[in-house]
Amino acid sequence: MSTGTERCYRTMKIIHGMAAVAFLGAAVALQAQAPAAAESTPTADEIVAKHIEAIGGKAAISQVKSLTIESSTSVMGNDAPTVTTVVDGVGYKNETDFNGTKIVQCYNDKGGWMVNPMAGASDPTPMPEDQYNQGKGQIYVGGPLYDYAAKGSKVELMGKDGNAYKIKLTSKENAETTFLIDGTSYLITAAMGKAKMQDQDVDITTKFSDYRKTDAGYMIPYAMDIDLGQFQLSVAVKKVEVNKTIDPAVFQMPKAAEAPKPAM
Repeated sequence: MSTGTERCYRTMKIIHGMAAVAFLGAAVALQAQAPAAAESTPTADEIVAKHIEAIGGKAAISQVKSLTIESSTSVMGNDAPTVTTVVDGVGYKNETDFNGTKIVQCYNDKGGWMVNPMAGASDPTPMPEDQYNQGKGQIYVGGPLYDYAAKGSKVELMGKDGNAYKIKLTSKENAETTFLIDGTSYLITAAMGKAKMQDQDVDITTKFSDYRKTDAGYMIPYAMDIDLGQFQLSVAVKKVEVNKTIDPAVFQMPKAAEAPKPAM
């Protein structure tokens, strides 16, 4: 195996352990600031509400039933085409073609599964429960903060980091993600959390930028930089289709290919 191929092999094994849309990472130092005497500190609910308005508002988000996103994932100088498919409340699927080998991560409303031949999993494999719980919020258009209470999650204001509000989201399964929400634009600039990789907790940070409106008025980031500590990758969105017809069956785990029968 060549040195370049071996490096890519190691990198994709780590990427495979990440939970969605992706997105998460190492916690940063808290720099809470006391409010000015004439100002009141907004609540976590108020900050989240302003964020939802910033990405288009409930009226625009509710019109988006599906998203198909074509992007390029850059890993150690190698670009891999990626297609992400979301049907609101039904499923999320991310497929990356890495030098002819397809890496798949998929979540639906009941569980998750993945395919990664580079990690020895050529057949669809059920996703570990902790990884599923961390990433299943990606099945919802609008992100995990949208209608968070209806999903059984709760939010907490953890202070500020510079001009950004630090909001911790805890899901009903106790999976935690911390978001940095810009105090001016109210767009998410970063998300931090942990992922399980090779039975170890790894801090992951995803930074978001270059927000653009879809045809429905819902805004999404076109650039994401993911830091896994020793490894980094970047995602650049190339094309977004809204409300394309998608068969929900694509989110169900296919059966493993049957082994060929021995010759008689």
